[in-house]
Amino acid sequence: MDELRVYRDIQMRTGGEIYIGVVGPVRTGKSTFIKRFMDLMVLPGIDNVHEREQARDELPQSAAGRTIMTTEPKFIPKEAVSVHISDDIQVKIRLIDCVGFMVDGASGHMEDDKDRMVKTPWYEDPIPFTKAAHIGTQKVIRDHSTIGLVITTDGSFGEIAGESFAAAEEMAVGELKQIGKPFIVVVNTIRPYAMETQELCRRKEEKYDIKCLPFNCDQLKQEDIQKIMATMLLEFPVSQIDFYTPKWFDLLPEEGEVKTAVADTAREYLMNVRHLKDVRPMQEKLTCPYIKKCFIETVSMSDGKVIFHLEIDQKYYYELLSEWMGMPVKGDYAFYRILRQLSENQTAYSAVSQAVESARAKGYGVVAPEKAEVLLEPPVLIKHGNRYGFKIKAKAPSIHMIKAGIETEIAPIVGDQAQAEELITSMNNSQEQDPKAIWDTLIFGKTVGQLVEEGIQTKVTRMSENSQVKMQEAIQKIVNDGNGSVIFIII
Repeated sequence: MDELRVYRDIQMRTGGEIYIGVVGPVRTGKSTFIKRFMDLMVLPGIDNVHEREQARDELPQSAAGRTIMTTEPKFIPKEAVSVHISDDIQVKIRLIDCVGFMVDGASGHMEDDKDRMVKTPWYEDPIPFTKAAHIGTQKVIRDHSTIGLVITTDGSFGEIAGESFAAAEEMAVGELKQIGKPFIVVVNTIRPYAMETQELCRRKEEKYDIKCLPFNCDQLKQEDIQKIMATMLLEFPVSQIDFYTPKWFDLLPEEGEVKTAVADTAREYLMNVRHLKDVRPMQEKLTCPYIKKCFIETVSMSDGKVIFHLEIDQKYYYELLSEWMGMPVKGDYAFYRILRQLSENQTAYSAVSQAVESARAKGYGVVAPEKAEVLLEPPVLIKHGNRYGFKIKAKAPSIHMIKAGIETEIAPIVGDQAQAEELITSMNNSQEQDPKAIWDTLIFGKTVGQLVEEGIQTKVTRMSENSQVKMQEAIQKIVNDGNGSVIFIII
């Protein structure tokens, strides 16, 4: 992530004002970090010379040893300074220094073997320095900062052992976790690249579940601060995760096996992702038999939105097509072939659909001939009195559809009257619960539905070929020569 991108994203996150609360135990290098940060990142971006020099004069003092140098919370610079990062990025940066939480071995909080008493804006009477430091640090964490930075140390510099900072370090981390502000931990050390330092940071990450980075705050470089700022962004919460699937996936049944499994997988992933830092490490959770591949399209640092693309196995797409079309679809070639066939069928059906609808509605429908079906005979001479003309005869097939109600019945003998009545009652009860249930009632090894279908089929095929030809001739006679009157004699 480039420098401009980092600051643009933080600008979006904090409304253009970056208030970094630098907290942690006393004597860990908080003021040193602030001084280096200002020298490298803030002061060069202040265009006004007077403002730049004033900001430099407000930098905190820092020194080695046991004595506490910071005595009260301090905003650095005194007023938030607008820094031009690029033509389209302007941010207000302000760091907040604090005394920190007390540790064993530090000095400056006692006077003549008694608690050093100090006046604070929070109490009318003087209070012990240790209490004031604690309250001030809490206020920096809770009230003033938008981003937290816990500075701790391994004890590799100064005169205080590393283990002495543990309790105060835990207190600072606990405060930030409690209020939910994004933060990271920096271990100030003179050996940032040593194996034991890397191992120390790894243990702290496991302990706090927060990113921990080792740096020498006295020798911070611009790229070091850049890494710290980028890592801070990953501690911001995820606001929204979108899962994009193929368009056909939306057409699958909501309660179907495929859609349910994919939804459960996405739900499990969501339960394990809270911060931007979790997005990629937890990606392995997005696996199930139906997801062929998943990849991250976007992780928006500025608003916490994440976009995933889920690639669903194509075989389920073809299964869906097969179900819809009523025939097997095993690939794109088969799909296009079926589409062409269905298109031809659609063209053919569109010519007769109106007649079918008319037959269903009124009992009679006619499919008019198409122009290509009309056959014209050669013109012939005709005489009408003493005048002459010509006649052209045209022939074309028309299809006539007649709705004829078919009646059939089944009348099995099942036993005595009681048995027959019991069967009738059972069928009526089943039909009340499910109107389709009667079709599945078994009678002598066959269902009612099968018996009815057999009866209908028998009636449908009852008209002989000779009768069909005569019916065709009769309709043809009515159409061409009739005057609207019809007499049928059925023998």
